[in-house]
Amino acid sequence: MSNNTPIAQTPLFDRKASIRGYKLNKMAMSLGEAPNRIAFLADEEAFLDSYGLDDETKTAVMSRNWHEMVRLGGNLFFILKISAVDPTPIIAIGAAQAGMSVEDFMVQRLGKKNG
Repeated sequence: MSNNTPIAQTPLFDRKASIRGYKLNKMAMSLGEAPNRIAFLADEEAFLDSYGLDDETKTAVMSRNWHEMVRLGGNLFFILKISAVDPTPIIAIGAAQAGMSVEDFMVQRLGKKNG
C-alpha cells in the first residue's frame, strides 16, 4: 500500500524539476573536477554565468539557500558538491531543508543533546 500524500513544503524531484534544474545540476556536478572548483572559488558569479544559470538560481547558489536550490530543480546529491567546496557540514544542509536551526535539528532529528 503506497501513500501518495505530499509532505508539506517538500519539493518533488520529478521530470519537470529535473528539466528546470538541468543547468544547476550540470554546474554542481562539474565541481567534481579540481579546475572547476578553482574557477568556482575564484569568481563564483562568472562560473555560474558560464553554465547559463538564471538570476533566481544564481542567487540561491550564491546565498547557499539549499532549500531554494532543491525547489528550483536541484538534485540534492549534486548540490552536495557545492557544499563540499565551502565546506558546509551536511547537518547544516539538513537543518536548512527542515527549516530549523542546526541546534534544534541536532536535538529533534538526531537526538543529540547540547554539551
